[in-house]
Amino acid sequence: MLNDLVNRCAPLPSGATLCILGAGFSGGHLAKLSKALGTRVICTSRRPESGSDHLPFDSAKGIVPGHEVLASVTHLISTIPPTKEGADPVLSCLGEQLQQLPLQWVGYFSTTGVYGNSNGNWVNETNEPQPTQLRSQKRLDCEQLWRKSGLPVQILRLPGIYGPGRSPLAAVRSGEVTPVDQPGQMFCRIHVDDLAGACWHLMHRAAAGQRPTVVNISDNRPASRLELQRFAAELLGCKLPAPIPFSEAQATMSPMALSFWADNRKVSNALLRDELGYTFLHPDYSSGLKDCFEAEGFNAMNPEPEAEP
Repeated sequence: MLNDLVNRCAPLPSGATLCILGAGFSGGHLAKLSKALGTRVICTSRRPESGSDHLPFDSAKGIVPGHEVLASVTHLISTIPPTKEGADPVLSCLGEQLQQLPLQWVGYFSTTGVYGNSNGNWVNETNEPQPTQLRSQKRLDCEQLWRKSGLPVQILRLPGIYGPGRSPLAAVRSGEVTPVDQPGQMFCRIHVDDLAGACWHLMHRAAAGQRPTVVNISDNRPASRLELQRFAAELLGCKLPAPIPFSEAQATMSPMALSFWADNRKVSNALLRDELGYTFLHPDYSSGLKDCFEAEGFNAMNPEPEAEP
Protein backbone atom coordinates (compact mmCIF):
# COMPACT_ATOMS: atom_id res chain seq x y z
CA MET A 1 0.00 0.00 0.00
CA LEU A 2 1.05 3.60 -0.53
CA ASN A 3 1.79 4.17 3.16
CA ASP A 4 4.25 1.25 3.18
CA LEU A 5 5.91 2.71 0.10
CA VAL A 6 6.15 6.20 1.58
CA ASN A 7 7.74 4.89 4.77
CA ARG A 8 10.65 3.35 2.88
CA CYS A 9 11.34 6.16 0.38
CA ALA A 10 13.30 9.39 0.79
CA PRO A 11 12.20 12.59 -0.95
CA LEU A 12 14.16 13.93 -3.87
CA PRO A 13 16.58 16.76 -3.04
CA SER A 14 15.19 20.18 -2.15
CA GLY A 15 14.35 22.10 -5.30
CA ALA A 16 13.60 18.98 -7.36
CA THR A 17 10.48 18.88 -9.52
CA LEU A 18 9.13 15.68 -11.02
CA CYS A 19 7.06 15.81 -14.22
CA ILE A 20 4.92 12.80 -15.15
CA LEU A 21 3.76 12.89 -18.74
CA GLY A 22 0.68 10.67 -18.81
CA ALA A 23 -0.44 10.29 -15.21
CA GLY A 24 -2.81 7.36 -15.56
CA PHE A 25 -2.87 4.26 -13.38
CA SER A 26 0.89 3.87 -12.93
CA GLY A 27 1.90 7.51 -13.41
CA GLY A 28 -0.82 8.66 -11.05
CA HIS A 29 0.40 6.28 -8.37
CA LEU A 30 3.91 7.68 -8.67
CA ALA A 31 2.48 11.20 -8.39
CA LYS A 32 0.78 10.24 -5.12
CA LEU A 33 4.11 8.97 -3.80
CA SER A 34 5.85 12.18 -4.80
CA LYS A 35 3.21 14.34 -3.11
CA ALA A 36 3.30 12.23 0.05
CA LEU A 37 7.08 12.69 0.23
CA GLY A 38 6.83 16.44 -0.28
CA THR A 39 8.47 16.51 -3.71
CA ARG A 40 6.83 18.89 -6.18
CA VAL A 41 5.17 17.06 -9.05
CA ILE A 42 3.60 18.20 -12.31
CA CYS A 43 1.27 15.80 -14.14
CA THR A 44 -0.27 15.79 -17.57
CA SER A 45 -3.30 14.01 -18.99
CA ARG A 46 -4.85 14.00 -22.43
CA ARG A 47 -8.16 15.16 -20.99
CA PRO A 48 -7.82 16.27 -17.35
CA GLU A 49 -10.88 15.62 -15.23
CA SER A 50 -12.81 18.55 -13.82
CA GLY A 51 -11.10 19.82 -10.68
CA SER A 52 -7.84 18.04 -11.50
CA ASP A 53 -4.53 19.88 -11.29
CA HIS A 54 -3.24 17.93 -14.31
CA LEU A 55 -2.07 19.91 -17.32
CA PRO A 56 -3.56 19.02 -20.71
CA PHE A 57 -1.21 17.32 -23.16
CA ASP A 58 -2.72 16.01 -26.40
CA SER A 59 -0.12 15.63 -29.13
CA ALA A 60 -2.75 14.84 -31.78
CA LYS A 61 -4.39 18.23 -31.20
CA GLY A 62 -1.18 20.16 -30.61
CA ILE A 63 -2.07 20.86 -26.97
CA VAL A 64 1.18 20.93 -24.99
CA PRO A 65 2.30 22.40 -21.65
CA GLY A 66 4.17 25.69 -22.03
CA HIS A 67 7.89 26.10 -21.40
CA GLU A 68 7.29 28.34 -18.39
CA VAL A 69 5.34 25.55 -16.67
CA LEU A 70 8.08 22.98 -17.21
CA ALA A 71 11.08 25.27 -16.69
CA SER A 72 11.97 23.92 -13.24
CA VAL A 73 11.56 20.21 -14.02
CA THR A 74 14.57 18.14 -12.89
CA HIS A 75 13.11 14.62 -13.15
CA LEU A 76 10.73 13.39 -15.82
CA ILE A 77 8.83 10.22 -16.65
CA SER A 78 6.98 9.53 -19.88
CA THR A 79 4.32 6.82 -19.81
CA ILE A 80 2.88 7.93 -23.16
CA PRO A 81 2.73 5.22 -25.84
CA PRO A 82 3.83 5.59 -29.47
CA THR A 83 1.52 7.06 -32.07
CA LYS A 84 -0.13 4.78 -34.63
CA GLU A 85 2.73 5.67 -36.94
CA GLY A 86 5.31 4.64 -34.35
CA ALA A 87 6.54 8.13 -33.46
CA ASP A 88 7.07 9.26 -29.88
CA PRO A 89 4.58 12.06 -29.14
CA VAL A 90 6.67 13.53 -26.32
CA LEU A 91 9.83 13.91 -28.35
CA SER A 92 7.84 15.09 -31.37
CA CYS A 93 6.02 17.82 -29.44
CA LEU A 94 8.32 18.67 -26.54
CA GLY A 95 11.76 17.56 -27.71
CA GLU A 96 13.19 21.08 -28.03
CA GLN A 97 11.69 22.15 -24.70
CA LEU A 98 13.15 19.14 -22.91
CA GLN A 99 16.63 20.02 -24.14
CA GLN A 100 16.36 23.33 -22.31
CA LEU A 101 15.31 21.90 -18.95
CA PRO A 102 17.68 21.21 -16.03
CA LEU A 103 16.96 17.49 -16.28
CA GLN A 104 18.91 15.16 -14.01
CA TRP A 105 16.98 11.98 -14.82
CA VAL A 106 14.44 10.87 -17.41
CA GLY A 107 12.50 7.59 -17.34
CA TYR A 108 10.76 6.17 -20.41
CA PHE A 109 8.14 3.47 -19.86
CA SER A 110 8.69 0.76 -22.47
CA THR A 111 7.64 -2.89 -22.46
CA THR A 112 9.27 -6.25 -21.90
CA GLY A 113 7.45 -7.19 -25.10
CA VAL A 114 10.51 -5.91 -26.99
CA TYR A 115 12.28 -9.17 -26.04
CA GLY A 116 9.80 -11.15 -28.10
CA ASN A 117 9.48 -14.90 -27.62
CA SER A 118 12.17 -16.81 -25.71
CA ASN A 119 10.17 -20.06 -25.53
CA GLY A 120 9.85 -19.70 -21.76
CA ASN A 121 13.54 -19.01 -21.11
CA TRP A 122 14.89 -16.13 -19.05
CA VAL A 123 15.76 -12.81 -20.68
CA ASN A 124 17.64 -9.85 -19.23
CA GLU A 125 18.85 -6.43 -20.33
CA THR A 126 21.75 -7.91 -22.30
CA ASN A 127 19.44 -9.88 -24.61
CA GLU A 128 19.00 -8.39 -28.05
CA PRO A 129 15.38 -7.22 -28.51
CA GLN A 130 13.46 -9.30 -31.04
CA PRO A 131 9.87 -8.05 -30.89
CA THR A 132 7.26 -10.22 -32.55
CA GLN A 133 4.32 -7.81 -32.12
CA LEU A 134 3.96 -4.54 -34.03
CA ARG A 135 3.13 -2.63 -30.84
CA SER A 136 6.37 -3.88 -29.26
CA GLN A 137 8.37 -2.91 -32.36
CA LYS A 138 6.95 0.62 -32.06
CA ARG A 139 8.05 0.72 -28.42
CA LEU A 140 11.53 -0.38 -29.43
CA ASP A 141 11.63 2.35 -32.09
CA CYS A 142 10.69 4.91 -29.43
CA GLU A 143 13.33 3.52 -27.06
CA GLN A 144 15.93 4.23 -29.72
CA LEU A 145 14.62 7.77 -30.23
CA TRP A 146 14.93 8.47 -26.51
CA ARG A 147 18.41 6.99 -26.38
CA LYS A 148 19.48 9.24 -29.25
CA SER A 149 17.92 12.34 -27.67
CA GLY A 150 20.96 13.24 -25.57
CA LEU A 151 18.78 13.39 -22.46
CA PRO A 152 19.77 11.52 -19.25
CA VAL A 153 17.31 8.73 -19.99
CA GLN A 154 16.75 5.29 -18.53
CA ILE A 155 14.60 2.88 -20.51
CA LEU A 156 12.28 1.09 -18.08
CA ARG A 157 10.93 -2.14 -19.55
CA LEU A 158 7.66 -3.15 -17.91
CA PRO A 159 5.50 -6.30 -17.97
CA GLY A 160 1.81 -6.32 -17.03
CA ILE A 161 1.01 -3.80 -14.29
CA TYR A 162 -1.55 -4.65 -11.62
CA GLY A 163 -2.67 -3.30 -8.27
CA PRO A 164 -5.79 -2.34 -6.29
CA GLY A 165 -8.58 -1.70 -8.77
CA ARG A 166 -6.69 -3.51 -11.52
CA SER A 167 -6.43 -7.07 -10.30
CA PRO A 168 -8.22 -10.31 -11.27
CA LEU A 169 -10.01 -10.56 -7.93
CA ALA A 170 -13.32 -8.94 -8.91
CA ALA A 171 -13.56 -10.95 -12.13
CA VAL A 172 -12.75 -14.21 -10.36
CA ARG A 173 -15.31 -13.54 -7.64
CA SER A 174 -18.05 -12.68 -10.16
CA GLY A 175 -17.33 -15.75 -12.23
CA GLU A 176 -16.40 -13.71 -15.31
CA VAL A 177 -13.05 -15.47 -15.72
CA THR A 178 -12.66 -18.33 -18.17
CA PRO A 179 -9.40 -20.02 -17.11
CA VAL A 180 -7.14 -21.18 -19.90
CA ASP A 181 -4.50 -23.85 -19.46
CA GLN A 182 -1.35 -23.66 -21.55
CA PRO A 183 1.37 -25.67 -19.75
CA GLY A 184 4.70 -23.87 -19.62
CA GLN A 185 3.28 -20.49 -20.68
CA MET A 186 4.72 -17.77 -18.44
CA PHE A 187 3.68 -14.18 -17.86
CA CYS A 188 5.52 -11.53 -15.89
CA ARG A 189 4.00 -8.70 -13.89
CA ILE A 190 4.72 -5.86 -11.48
CA HIS A 191 2.61 -4.40 -8.66
CA VAL A 192 1.98 -0.68 -9.11
CA ASP A 193 3.56 0.00 -5.69
CA ASP A 194 6.81 -1.58 -6.82
CA LEU A 195 6.73 0.22 -10.15
CA ALA A 196 6.53 3.55 -8.32
CA GLY A 197 9.07 2.43 -5.72
CA ALA A 198 11.53 1.21 -8.35
CA CYS A 199 11.27 4.48 -10.30
CA TRP A 200 11.97 6.42 -7.13
CA HIS A 201 14.88 4.15 -6.28
CA LEU A 202 16.36 4.58 -9.76
CA MET A 203 16.23 8.37 -9.45
CA HIS A 204 18.30 8.16 -6.27
CA ARG A 205 20.70 5.58 -7.72
CA ALA A 206 21.26 7.77 -10.78
CA ALA A 207 22.17 10.67 -8.51
CA ALA A 208 24.72 8.37 -6.86
CA GLY A 209 26.28 7.52 -10.23
CA GLN A 210 24.46 4.26 -11.08
CA ARG A 211 22.49 4.75 -14.28
CA PRO A 212 22.29 1.68 -16.57
CA THR A 213 20.57 2.60 -19.81
CA VAL A 214 17.96 -0.19 -19.67
CA VAL A 215 16.32 -1.67 -16.56
CA ASN A 216 13.66 -4.39 -16.33
CA ILE A 217 11.06 -3.66 -13.66
CA SER A 218 9.42 -7.03 -13.05
CA ASP A 219 8.81 -9.05 -9.90
CA ASN A 220 10.69 -12.18 -8.84
CA ARG A 221 8.21 -14.81 -9.97
CA PRO A 222 6.94 -15.28 -13.51
CA ALA A 223 3.83 -17.44 -13.47
CA SER A 224 0.95 -18.59 -15.64
CA ARG A 225 -2.33 -16.73 -15.62
CA LEU A 226 -4.02 -19.90 -14.39
CA GLU A 227 -1.73 -20.03 -11.36
CA LEU A 228 -2.60 -16.42 -10.56
CA GLN A 229 -6.33 -17.03 -10.96
CA ARG A 230 -6.22 -20.10 -8.75
CA PHE A 231 -4.52 -18.13 -6.00
CA ALA A 232 -7.10 -15.36 -6.37
CA ALA A 233 -9.90 -17.93 -6.00
CA GLU A 234 -8.19 -19.33 -2.91
CA LEU A 235 -8.04 -15.88 -1.33
CA LEU A 236 -11.70 -15.28 -2.14
CA GLY A 237 -12.84 -18.68 -0.93
CA CYS A 238 -14.56 -19.47 -4.22
CA LYS A 239 -14.19 -22.14 -6.84
CA LEU A 240 -12.54 -21.45 -10.16
CA PRO A 241 -14.23 -22.98 -13.23
CA ALA A 242 -12.41 -25.88 -14.84
CA PRO A 243 -9.72 -24.53 -17.17
CA ILE A 244 -10.05 -24.87 -20.93
CA PRO A 245 -7.03 -26.09 -22.90
CA PHE A 246 -5.46 -23.29 -24.91
CA SER A 247 -5.81 -25.40 -28.05
CA GLU A 248 -9.60 -25.07 -27.66
CA ALA A 249 -9.77 -21.54 -26.21
CA GLN A 250 -7.77 -19.92 -28.98
CA ALA A 251 -10.56 -20.55 -31.49
CA THR A 252 -12.72 -17.90 -29.79
CA MET A 253 -9.97 -15.41 -28.92
CA SER A 254 -9.64 -12.05 -30.62
CA PRO A 255 -6.42 -11.26 -32.50
CA MET A 256 -5.40 -8.94 -29.67
CA ALA A 257 -5.99 -11.62 -27.02
CA LEU A 258 -4.07 -14.17 -29.08
CA SER A 259 -1.14 -11.79 -29.37
CA PHE A 260 -0.64 -11.86 -25.60
CA TRP A 261 -0.23 -15.63 -25.75
CA ALA A 262 2.16 -15.56 -28.70
CA ASP A 263 5.25 -14.74 -26.63
CA ASN A 264 6.51 -16.86 -23.76
CA ARG A 265 9.36 -15.53 -21.64
CA LYS A 266 10.58 -15.04 -18.08
CA VAL A 267 12.02 -11.59 -17.42
CA SER A 268 14.94 -11.28 -15.02
CA ASN A 269 15.01 -8.41 -12.52
CA ALA A 270 18.54 -9.22 -11.28
CA LEU A 271 19.92 -5.84 -12.39
CA LEU A 272 17.30 -3.89 -10.46
CA ARG A 273 17.22 -6.19 -7.43
CA ASP A 274 20.82 -7.32 -7.00
CA GLU A 275 23.03 -4.72 -8.66
CA LEU A 276 20.95 -1.61 -8.00
CA GLY A 277 19.69 -2.82 -4.63
CA TYR A 278 15.92 -2.44 -4.93
CA THR A 279 13.91 -4.44 -2.38
CA PHE A 280 10.41 -5.37 -3.53
CA LEU A 281 7.35 -4.67 -1.45
CA HIS A 282 5.57 -7.40 -3.41
CA PRO A 283 8.19 -9.81 -4.74
CA ASP A 284 5.57 -12.08 -6.28
CA TYR A 285 1.89 -12.28 -7.14
CA SER A 286 0.92 -13.88 -3.83
CA SER A 287 2.06 -10.86 -1.85
CA GLY A 288 0.65 -8.50 -4.46
CA LEU A 289 -2.77 -10.11 -4.62
CA LYS A 290 -3.02 -10.16 -0.83
CA ASP A 291 -2.45 -6.41 -0.91
CA CYS A 292 -5.17 -6.03 -3.57
CA PHE A 293 -7.48 -8.29 -1.54
CA GLU A 294 -7.21 -5.94 1.44
CA ALA A 295 -7.22 -2.67 -0.51
CA GLU A 296 -10.26 -3.68 -2.58
CA GLY A 297 -12.21 -4.60 0.54
CA PHE A 298 -12.54 -8.33 -0.05
CA ASN A 299 -11.19 -9.11 3.42
CA ALA A 300 -14.27 -7.53 4.96
CA MET A 301 -16.57 -9.41 2.57
CA ASN A 302 -14.98 -12.80 3.01
CA PRO A 303 -12.47 -12.89 5.88
CA GLU A 304 -12.18 -16.68 5.98
CA PRO A 305 -11.14 -18.25 2.65
CA GLU A 306 -12.40 -21.76 2.03
CA ALA A 307 -9.97 -24.39 3.28
CA GLU A 308 -8.33 -26.71 0.83
CA PRO A 309 -9.99 -30.17 0.75
